[in-house]
Amino acid sequence: MDTTYTVQELMAVVLARELNDGEVLRVGVASPVPEAAVRLAHLMHGPNMELVFLGARMNVAHLASVPMPAYGWDRRVVRWAESYSDTGHRFDRVKDWSNHVFFIGGVQVDAYGNTNLIGIGEDYRRLRFRGPGSVGTPTLSTHVGRYYIVLNNHTPRVLVERCDYVSAFGWGRGGADARRKLGLPGGGPRLCVTPLCVMDFAEESRRMRLRSLHPGVTLEAVKAATGFELVIPSAVATTAAPSAAELEALRTRVDIEGRLRR
Repeated sequence: MDTTYTVQELMAVVLARELNDGEVLRVGVASPVPEAAVRLAHLMHGPNMELVFLGARMNVAHLASVPMPAYGWDRRVVRWAESYSDTGHRFDRVKDWSNHVFFIGGVQVDAYGNTNLIGIGEDYRRLRFRGPGSVGTPTLSTHVGRYYIVLNNHTPRVLVERCDYVSAFGWGRGGADARRKLGLPGGGPRLCVTPLCVMDFAEESRRMRLRSLHPGVTLEAVKAATGFELVIPSAVATTAAPSAAELEALRTRVDIEGRLRR
């Protein structure tokens, strides 16, 4: 098998390695990288994971393949579901969500992991750019044990010092107790994964910190593409490349149609 890989495949593998067996993994609409990541983790090391896609709850490690287009935006997902609710995500047991993991994006993400899906512009009545809206993201990001920010683009227009609007509260204006002071029960954002790098959040300040650079990406390139000052550790790792086994599972059992390779 060709062991060269795309940046989207790398991002999916990075996320898959973060997920633990027995967790409930929730993926929203039109999220191909998280979709691939949870399926890959489920097949590689998480047979007891539960996957939830728009109300369809499943455990499919025993199947040879479940085509990715069935996930997230295609209601045919119900053919593999163990249970299904056409009302989408259920919020009636949010107090039990400490073992749940979620994935979100944003038209803006700031230095403390707050995200904006609402729009860009000072006047909310006349936005310069209108996002898809927050939908259930505020509830999910408030209650899940942790969530991951996954971005398709890494530019100063996306990664900004301060969001115009906040649809998911990450770490506010900083501080290890930022969420606790507001009584938010969830664990907040764990990582921000982009086409250039992986970032986490410094323990005390909760400001975004560079964790690893993707192969071939320089520190200068990441700094230039980020609209705020990152916390830079003394030594920055290189993101570990996908193994041959991970690529084989990803391409033959998860992303059969090659969506992440386009």
